[in-house]
Amino acid sequence: MHRLLMVPLLATLASPLAFPQAAPTDKLGQLDGSPTMFAVFAAINAVGYDDQVDSPSNNKLRGDLREALAKMDIPSLGGLRRFVRDHKKADPRAELSQYISFSIVSKGPPDFTPAQPNLPQPPDAEALKELAPLLADFYREANIATLWQQAQPYYDQALEPYTDPVSRAVQQANSYMRYSVNQGAKGRFQIFLNPLGAPNQVHTRVYLDQYFVIITPSSDVKLDEVRHHYLHYLSDGLAFRAADNLTKIRSLGDYANPAPLLERIYKEDFNSLAIECLIKAVEAHLTRQTGLVERALREGYVLTPAFFDLLPKYEKQESTMRIYFPEMVSQVDMRHEAQRLDKISFATEAAVRTVRVATSAPSEPVLTGTAKALEDAEELFRANSYDQAKDAFNKVLKDAAEKPAQARAYYGLARIAVIQRNPEFGDQLFRKVLDLEPDASTRSWSLLYIGKLADSQGEAEPAKDYYRQALAVAGLPDQVKREAEKGLQGAFARTR
Repeated sequence: MHRLLMVPLLATLASPLAFPQAAPTDKLGQLDGSPTMFAVFAAINAVGYDDQVDSPSNNKLRGDLREALAKMDIPSLGGLRRFVRDHKKADPRAELSQYISFSIVSKGPPDFTPAQPNLPQPPDAEALKELAPLLADFYREANIATLWQQAQPYYDQALEPYTDPVSRAVQQANSYMRYSVNQGAKGRFQIFLNPLGAPNQVHTRVYLDQYFVIITPSSDVKLDEVRHHYLHYLSDGLAFRAADNLTKIRSLGDYANPAPLLERIYKEDFNSLAIECLIKAVEAHLTRQTGLVERALREGYVLTPAFFDLLPKYEKQESTMRIYFPEMVSQVDMRHEAQRLDKISFATEAAVRTVRVATSAPSEPVLTGTAKALEDAEELFRANSYDQAKDAFNKVLKDAAEKPAQARAYYGLARIAVIQRNPEFGDQLFRKVLDLEPDASTRSWSLLYIGKLADSQGEAEPAKDYYRQALAVAGLPDQVKREAEKGLQGAFARTR
């Protein structure tokens, strides 16, 4: 983008200036703005998204755009206002997060429908699917295409302090992992700046093979989060390449099982644990913070010290990490690591972000015990706090003896697995739900998800069978009924 002086939006509405269009958003590691996200957040700012609207950390674009929209005649604002009101979250971060999810999975203007309608959508984005037609009207009536062009100087100014440090962090990771864009990596890594969101937040998403980091206005750049997520992008596929050698050291993963802070996925999926440990070891090398290794070990990432000790050998040879990683795994000294792990004392406390829960009306029963634990876990899930949600669902599995409660906990973990790009594990967990005594909603939703996952793999007939089973559940939710009927019509079918 060219560097231009900021011009108030109202002054340009009568005679739009020829600001440059946003650059294509398919370049590796690009830091840019999203026209779809701009449209979504312009809409909600116009009708009641007021979180931290008076904060001095806001980007000037937010106030200027709200003022411009307030002076326009936009017939769709009534429907948008009701929609935003009806989907308001108790937690402001969750309020912003759901619209980020919708923006990323949407194919954008003019209709804002899902880019991948045949795949299960993230739950927070799925809950906003009725926003698409309202947003399409708003986009046309408010002439958002022109406003997006006129907003480019704001983006240029906001991007400037991020560009160099983020670029250095990405280049540093590329250099260390010996990654080249000419390698033709699958998918893409994208960083979006969202100047219309409440300030001081970083959100990350992984959908299929696409990695996203979304940054709202902030006084500093959250490089640790950007680097960590980018290293995950560079590590995609490493476990597959080293599968045979990882199998030989799999027993070391058993040492992680007692770690109270370690997520369940890492206790059940050793390959995922190994890659996370590698990333933490690389981060310690890149930042020269050896204390990160001990912290990772005490949290349950038991291979981090081994990989950290082996990285100097990697640095002295010429192969890329993608090629060398199987060799690195083969060098893990099982006896030495067992002796190290026999002495480990796992950490028991970690900082957990508190999510405010909406207060129930006095006439409603107050939840206690397992019911409250499940609702708290669901609230964390709806807020996209997936790590905390997994901990909460796993605690229910540990504490609750009732099968219906266990079924709901497995259902929560299954949805998280799908969102975090582990559909096979998600499918297994949905099937565990069916083996217990789930309520009608949990059973029908699980059957629907299994059907959609089958459709995503080109297994049309098994998928239809699960849609029929979902429809046969007495008392199923109306939304499950609609989705299952669409599935029987082939709406989610994908060619193998």
